[in-house]
Amino acid sequence: MAQLDVLSAMALSTLCLCQLASTWTVNNFLMTGPKKAFLTYASSVQMGAQRGIRECKHQFAWEKWNCPESTLKLSTLNSLRIATKETSFVHAISAAGVMYTLTKNCSLGDFESCGCDDSRIGQTGGRGWIWGGCSDNIAFGEKISRQFVDALEDGHDARAAVNLHNNEAGRLAVKATMRRACKCHGVSGSCSIQTCWMQLADFREVGNYLRMKHRHARKLQMDKKPMRAGNSADSRRAVAHAFRSISKAELVYLEDSPNYCIKNLSLGLQGTEGRECLKGVRNASPWERRSCRRLCYECGLGVVKRRTEVVSSCNCKFHWCCTVKCERCTQVVTKYYCAGKDDARKQHNKTKRKPVTRRQ
Repeated sequence: MAQLDVLSAMALSTLCLCQLASTWTVNNFLMTGPKKAFLTYASSVQMGAQRGIRECKHQFAWEKWNCPESTLKLSTLNSLRIATKETSFVHAISAAGVMYTLTKNCSLGDFESCGCDDSRIGQTGGRGWIWGGCSDNIAFGEKISRQFVDALEDGHDARAAVNLHNNEAGRLAVKATMRRACKCHGVSGSCSIQTCWMQLADFREVGNYLRMKHRHARKLQMDKKPMRAGNSADSRRAVAHAFRSISKAELVYLEDSPNYCIKNLSLGLQGTEGRECLKGVRNASPWERRSCRRLCYECGLGVVKRRTEVVSSCNCKFHWCCTVKCERCTQVVTKYYCAGKDDARKQHNKTKRKPVTRRQ
């Protein structure tokens, strides 16, 4: 089995501390389950993990923490894995991505062992409609995702409990965003009766849902004395007590997030200096338009602009039959980056200087 790329390896090991040349493979991940299941679901699990990490990068593209490869791994601090708000999101979105992809592939008939969820076909769903069609088999995706993703956590300490909780929150997000689709039946399109089925939402909706959960993630207040006992009975009781008031759909964390403005190589953080931010982009959202303030000014940095050449396809034409041929066009664009205040001040002073014209 070919080795996963770095992003998939980090997601599938659910933040495992590895080097970029990771020895973690799909085989390591899936061999926690039956050999037949490993052979059957390996590709879907890999694609699901990649789907989750792509969504993570989209959701945090203009944040101080932007889902970087270095912090997608299971970091260690004094031999303990960290469990911050950000790692809670990575656990949730990775588990959701695996469940989502397994469910999708099942409904498409990619697996011999499952297909559409037809358990309610023919039953009355509500006034004027009955269950029919091909509902996405969410139970299958949930079962296989839990079987393999949760198997990576074999401890009973607080961090293992937090990881498992966030995995489950990710799977619940897939369920919560499902939608009912219907088709009309009747004479001349009268729609006297409808058949309906449940289908997965676009994965972007799952990402948006979990992003909202991340904003309201709850920090677990643990009694540290029994927690130092590791996997003891006292430790397990402390964990159970801490989760009593927490909904399964909520994201939870143990440690406060580090300062993402500052470079910290021991935690795999690069800081925000050198990061791109947006200025003067017409179609940017309000959140994107404030990215320079958030990434640069709030971190004590300035902003510098650089003009760069961007090569893209243009003037594309369709030729019968059946190719599309494009020209390569070069465009000079201005981009903005966070920089130390000295560098920003130098550029500002340079642009203020007016050219001196000599008289002939």
